[in-house]
Amino acid sequence: MLDTHCIYNGHIISIYEPSLSFNNRAFHYGDSLFESILWSNGKAMFIADHVKRIKLGMTTLRMNVPAEFTSANIELLIAELIKQNEIRGDARIRLTVFRNEGGRYTPETNDISFLIESETLESKGYTLNQKGLWVDVYAEIKKPINKISNIKTGSSLLYVMAGLTKLSLRLDECLLINDNGNIIESISSNVFVIRNGVLYTSPVADGCVDGVMRKQVLEIAKQHKILVFEQPLTVHTLTNGDELFLTNAIKGIQWVGQFKNKFFTNRSAVFFTEKLNEIVQQS
Repeated sequence: MLDTHCIYNGHIISIYEPSLSFNNRAFHYGDSLFESILWSNGKAMFIADHVKRIKLGMTTLRMNVPAEFTSANIELLIAELIKQNEIRGDARIRLTVFRNEGGRYTPETNDISFLIESETLESKGYTLNQKGLWVDVYAEIKKPINKISNIKTGSSLLYVMAGLTKLSLRLDECLLINDNGNIIESISSNVFVIRNGVLYTSPVADGCVDGVMRKQVLEIAKQHKILVFEQPLTVHTLTNGDELFLTNAIKGIQWVGQFKNKFFTNRSAVFFTEKLNEIVQQS
């Protein structure tokens, strides 16, 4: 069921109310950033990290950051939208920021507009998948390593193409590689490998999105004295692992059951999911 309202530049409007012009730069050039945020237990989870990341992305793209663009203000707007759309449980929130219209490739302004949308979720908190995911590598297009590799932009054709390959191969998820051939992330998640109790994940220097959930997993590992190495991941790294799981802000942890001919367990995925849900209850 579609929600009936969204927030455009701080104002609640109907989703059917025309508000974005055909000259919108997000539509023309992908000149935009976005965050996917989980609303759970009456809170926007890890909102400070989400707003910090999108503001860093705005600065990287030379967008002007309004003074009122704070985590506290954004969370108030999200809460207002949740109430307006009569959402009783959890929800997926999408915060999109785009440069205002004007110019072609070269913008005429660096001022921004923003849009907040909500979508009801059936699950509550973070729910670990019962059946392990079946994943493989998408190698047709490699992700370049540059200053915008770590931020979530609206220019998402790489992920779209990987998604089409996922469908055609009947996989649950595809893993992406960078210019060096290292595995860096999946279509919508960061990648973690467990081997002999040690946690491995791709460094942001390899071009993966600097995920909010990635940060939480690293923090939980630190609190529980789990050794972590941020290092390039290869097919060999994954096939030699005991566990493989994916992380994103909405689903939390998703464990992988099979990668190529290797099968995995999910003991660590269960542990991290439990710790994430403790955070939900405490917030």
